[in-house]
Amino acid sequence: MSFYQNAQKHFAKFLKRLFRVEVIGAENEPETGGFIVCSNHLSYFDVIILSAVFKRQIRYMAKKELFRVPLLGRLIRAFGAFPVDRKGSAVSSLRMSIKLLEDGECVGMFLQGHRFYGRELESTRSEVKGGVGMTAYHAKVPIVPVCIDTANNKVRMFKPTRILIGEPVPYEALGFEKGGAAEYERAALNIFDKIIAMKRRKIGEGDNG
Repeated sequence: MSFYQNAQKHFAKFLKRLFRVEVIGAENEPETGGFIVCSNHLSYFDVIILSAVFKRQIRYMAKKELFRVPLLGRLIRAFGAFPVDRKGSAVSSLRMSIKLLEDGECVGMFLQGHRFYGRELESTRSEVKGGVGMTAYHAKVPIVPVCIDTANNKVRMFKPTRILIGEPVPYEALGFEKGGAAEYERAALNIFDKIIAMKRRKIGEGDNG
C-alpha cells in the first residue's frame, strides 16, 4: 500500500468529520480512466477535503516554492503534487497534467486559478481561466465538475462543508473543433456554469460518500 493509500484510508474519515463534510453525487466519480476534477476554489483546505472525498488519488499542481520547504515538500510530493512556476511558463506543468491524464490518472484543477475566500461563486466567473479547457482538449478526457459549497463561501473547521459532484462531462460535449484560446475559455466557462447550477439546485439530498 502506497503512502497516499495508507493516508487516505486512515485520515479520510477524520477529515470529513473535522470539516463536517456532506458528499452529494459520489457515484459520479469515474472508476477507471483519466479525468479532470474541476472545482471552484475557496481555501487552502480544498485540496485535502477533495482528496478525502474522492476514492481515486487526485494529482495537483503546487507552486514550486512549496517543494523547497523541509518536510512539507516531501509530504506534498508523497500526496502526488507536482511543481508549477507561477512566475514563469506553466507549459511544463500543463504537459505533466496531460501526460498523467493520458496515463489514466486523475488531475485536479481549480477554474478560477486562485482562492476566493468569502466571495459569491457567481461573482468570480470573470476570473475563470482556460487552462482546464486546454488540458482536456489535448488529453481528450472528461471533466467532473465539483462545487465546494459552504456558508458565506468560507471553508472552516467544524463548520458544514458540502461537496457536490456532478456527472462527468464527456470530451465530445465540450464543444471543441480546432482548439485555441477561445475554445479553451468557452469550455472552462461551460464547466463553471455547471458548477453554479449545481450549487443553485444542490443536486439532491443526503450523503452518498
